[in-house]
Amino acid sequence: MVPLSYYLVLSAILFGLGVVGFLLKRSVITIFMSIELMLNAVNLAFVAFSYHWQALSGQIFVFFVIVVAAAEAAVGLAIIILVFRTRGSLNVERVNLMKW
Repeated sequence: MVPLSYYLVLSAILFGLGVVGFLLKRSVITIFMSIELMLNAVNLAFVAFSYHWQALSGQIFVFFVIVVAAAEAAVGLAIIILVFRTRGSLNVERVNLMKW
């Protein structure tokens, strides 16, 4: 049996990589993937705690997080495609849709 701390360390590493990717990268696609990586790191922690405490509630939370992530992926990718078609770039610094 793998200890709970191994799963939590892996989850923290994945979440940290997601935060670093979110803060340092300039491509919208990379930022989007970093957000998904952070969501999956949280899912891993939920499942680890759920298994450790023998409770089903953590896995139910994971189900809802996956549903929200799927909806976010569909809407987010649609917005990214629209921005690329109108602006011709996915660089965060060049995409200024909110400016007049």
